Amino acid sequence: MALAAAFIISAIATPAGISGAVLLLPFQVSVLGTPSPAVTPTNLLYNVVSTPGALYRYRRQHQTGGRLALILITGTLPGVIAGSVIRVELVPGPRVFDLLVVALLLPLGVWLAATRPTRGHDPARPTRHIPAPVLIVLAALTGCVGGIYGIGGGAVLAPILIGSGRPAAEVAPAALASTFVTSLGGVLTFTLLSIREGSVAPNWPTGIALGIGGIAGGYLGARMQSRLPDILIRRIVGGLAIAIAAQFLRSGLS
Repeated sequence: MALAAAFIISAIATPAGISGAVLLLPFQVSVLGTPSPAVTPTNLLYNVVSTPGALYRYRRQHQTGGRLALILITGTLPGVIAGSVIRVELVPGPRVFDLLVVALLLPLGVWLAATRPTRGHDPARPTRHIPAPVLIVLAALTGCVGGIYGIGGGAVLAPILIGSGRPAAEVAPAALASTFVTSLGGVLTFTLLSIREGSVAPNWPTGIALGIGGIAGGYLGARMQSRLPDILIRRIVGGLAIAIAAQFLRSGLS
């Protein structure tokens, strides 16, 4: 059951640059019984195991993320380490973060799902993207949220980047590369913290089992991306953003 759930979620989310980890949170808690706070590093472990399949396929398709991936990693890696420490030391139940993520993702998801991308782009007039320094700060903040919740940051960054006008073919490999590196840093941080606080260690069997399903689903999703129209990927991103916001809203209000 865990393999099938991870496979399906990863296959749907990967074309949008989202690992699907946050959507596995309720499955881990309600079905697999993963306790808090171990569910956070277990989700990060899922990212570490699952994302290489999609990254390998994207690389074969000559989609590496390039400079955008480096910018995102520069911000999200220190952010996820800080978030991991905050998760253990300061806020084991950070309700305010739930509602902030909802406030960001819910309107963004509705907008992406309800609107069409601008047509008639002139190659001679480059699209105005988010400046690199602003993107690094944004990546650090989302990385911090990812460290607290075990989502790696890509679930927040991908909708923002696609909403700003970047093509999904560029965003997806960059966001997933950032998710992989930051999740690896988060797993290492939680593992070190577990020396003192044993309850924050990842549930290795659960994380690896989910990751095996995710790596196959991610490979399939990455392969399908080039065959999907941009408008459909935009709708997928919007739908995933709404689903993620609904999950955080449920957590924040509970």
